[in-house]
Amino acid sequence: MANVVVVGSQWGDEGKGKIVDWLSEQADVVVRFQGGHNAGHTLVINGTTYKLSLLPSGVLRPGKLSVIGNGVVLDPQALIEEIGRLKAQGVTVTPDNLRIAENTTLILPLHRELDALRESSNSMMRIGTTRRGIGPAYEDKVGRRAIRLMDLADGATLDRKIERLLTHHNALRKGLGLDAIDARDVRKHLLDVAPAVLPFMDSVWSLLEQKRRDGERILFEGAQGALLDVDHGTYPFVTSSNTVAAQAATGSGLGPGAIDYVLGICKAYTTRVGEGPFPTEQKNEIGRTLGERGKEFGVVTGRPRRCGWFDAVLVRQTVRTCGIHGLALTKLDILDGFDEIKVCVGYKLDGGEIDYLPAGEHIQARVSPIYETIAGWRERTANARSWADLPAQAIKYVRRIEELIGCPAALLSTSPEREDTILMRNPFEG
Repeated sequence: MANVVVVGSQWGDEGKGKIVDWLSEQADVVVRFQGGHNAGHTLVINGTTYKLSLLPSGVLRPGKLSVIGNGVVLDPQALIEEIGRLKAQGVTVTPDNLRIAENTTLILPLHRELDALRESSNSMMRIGTTRRGIGPAYEDKVGRRAIRLMDLADGATLDRKIERLLTHHNALRKGLGLDAIDARDVRKHLLDVAPAVLPFMDSVWSLLEQKRRDGERILFEGAQGALLDVDHGTYPFVTSSNTVAAQAATGSGLGPGAIDYVLGICKAYTTRVGEGPFPTEQKNEIGRTLGERGKEFGVVTGRPRRCGWFDAVLVRQTVRTCGIHGLALTKLDILDGFDEIKVCVGYKLDGGEIDYLPAGEHIQARVSPIYETIAGWRERTANARSWADLPAQAIKYVRRIEELIGCPAALLSTSPEREDTILMRNPFEG
């Protein structure tokens, strides 16, 4: 039985939610292993649209166990609200189908306030965060002062842990000219949410190891994309966690030897939300057309996404940093009707040519794309469900992408609908 990791191979928003949902039919367990409710997954099932931010996509399939791993930062209030929204759509989330790691770090209101203040400050560089408190919560985690889910069940030590947290935050707030936070307010917030979230708590590392031993298939679901990885992404315009495939092991407590296949998700073009370099961005009619056809607006923020041509240099890079075995190419249908399509095959830098994106922020800003032009197609790929349904030129486009990134396509997605998916190679079969 293969265990599969799904990661975004661009800057996020690649369509991971649909692919994970599609794959989850074959899985027994679906695990979120990093990020928080800054992630956004849209799934369309039988004409009904579901928007998930924190919950694994597996919650939409009856009989599957969904798991939030220790690598996630959890906003208890956001979790309660998301469960409520799904309940209104007829989806039930209980401890029978959702477990949360006991050592998961919590996001508190003070984290959200600090995140928003930093992002709106004229004196600080804007990263383009969702202002959900993700970064400050991860800072507290590595600073060893975070409140974790298990702490809500231990009232005897909670006060001491709140005091440790506020020693840092109130000193920081004083420097920013903000009022100090009263420990009693933090305690009240935590005790108010505790009854709703503690029933989901579990020793996830042990649970997953037992599931693996039992021969159950585990699907690991990443958030954001590899180019937003805090180490391997376009730093500092990145998220606050590791988004590469290796984090599936660290963020769940299951050893890396349990991972059998890495599936990278990417669009047939490129998008990005927020600040940072974007070599193939099209600030023109092409970019607007891609955005309108692809409905490129953030699930969490509603912000319009920046759009551009497919960047094979970047995807080839993430294939290597994530150890991707196969690619799921999404939104191929958005390219229907273009007379010609461009693909970035290299970069110009200071009079020379390179085949990778340098790590330095200022160097990244100086690269410009080298394009290869490919003929487009007039026929529809939308709603295609077999390779034979695709126009010949669309097949050539997919094959050329495979050559440029050094990785075969395993799946093609031709609409947001669950069943509009073409399978070339089943990740669960290795």
